[in-house]
Amino acid sequence: MTEPVEPVDAFRYVDPMTRRIIEAWIKREPDLEIPWTPLDKPLSECTVALISSAGLALASDEPFDTQREREDPWWGDPTHRVIPAGATEEDLRCHHLHINPNHVLSDLDCALPMRRLRELADEGVVGQAAAEHYTMMGYILRPAVLRTETVPKLVQALRDAAVDAVVLVPI
Repeated sequence: MTEPVEPVDAFRYVDPMTRRIIEAWIKREPDLEIPWTPLDKPLSECTVALISSAGLALASDEPFDTQREREDPWWGDPTHRVIPAGATEEDLRCHHLHINPNHVLSDLDCALPMRRLRELADEGVVGQAAAEHYTMMGYILRPAVLRTETVPKLVQALRDAAVDAVVLVPI
């Protein structure tokens, strides 16, 4: 029997006015063209990495900064963490104010499906799973640093690891 779960309130750390502003902002956000690069080889020959916005970090890593977000709800930690492919729920901590970490830490595949990716590699659907995967915080309302610093670092890490395709796991 499972215990009842409290619904996650994505706006719990913002005042009512900020909530209304964010909801209006979301409705006004323009649809942007998604940059798309077709694969240059079959998926069955590709190395695939995962990028999750669940705010996961190894227990031995520096946690994402949730205290600053509590103090300034318009700020979100724009850094990222590297997760080795063999990491388990016991190895990780979830630092995210807008999701229930109990779900993530009871079944890591709901936020970083490394085992499912490994199964796809074993079945030959993908060539292989990357040795490392990446996480960052979702719910970043000021994404300038994310776009100008974090994403270029992630792209370089993916290139250095010879990753051919990435699966984004938005949380």
